[in-house]
Amino acid sequence: MKVGLFFGSFNPIHIGHLAIANYFAEFTDLSQIWLVVSPQSPFKKKKNLLPEYQRYYMVELALGDDFQIQPSNIEFNLPQPSYTIDTLTYLKERHPRHQYGLIVGSDNLVHLHKWKNYEQLLSQSQLYVYPRRGTDPWDYKDRYAFTLVDAPKIEISSSMIRDSIGEGRDMRYFLPVRVYQYIQEMHFYEK
Repeated sequence: MKVGLFFGSFNPIHIGHLAIANYFAEFTDLSQIWLVVSPQSPFKKKKNLLPEYQRYYMVELALGDDFQIQPSNIEFNLPQPSYTIDTLTYLKERHPRHQYGLIVGSDNLVHLHKWKNYEQLLSQSQLYVYPRRGTDPWDYKDRYAFTLVDAPKIEISSSMIRDSIGEGRDMRYFLPVRVYQYIQEMHFYEK
């Protein structure tokens, strides 16, 4: 089975994440998409993050019983911060029959050379890139081998949602219904 790994803090998961995951599930050769909830990215500060179990629970709420797109908490038991190469190595040991593809926005290509063991990472998995505003993936075609997937550009960010909720704005249509209800119930991101 060929699995697409879509890493993120998902703080919170929103309709943009789901639309991208759905696009990859339907328009690529990937059999499943795993939304890998990262406890802490080496490139992000932890102070604004909800605990990883609450973020994972929101991903579960968003996906329900979808077989093609699944939540993953694989990084919860790995050292932090989470490095993609370490996670990939662990997954290959646990599921040696699977092939893995990494799903990243084109904005990640700017800093990909700073990722831990990025050359090894690219030799062990296929890189799938979707377009993001502000970066042209073709600027990196001579540097990295990747498959460009012409997914829709979705200009929604978790930080915009958190900030808007903190300002008292109604963000119900940016979030899956059950996730929105859980955020309201728990008073997440309110100031």
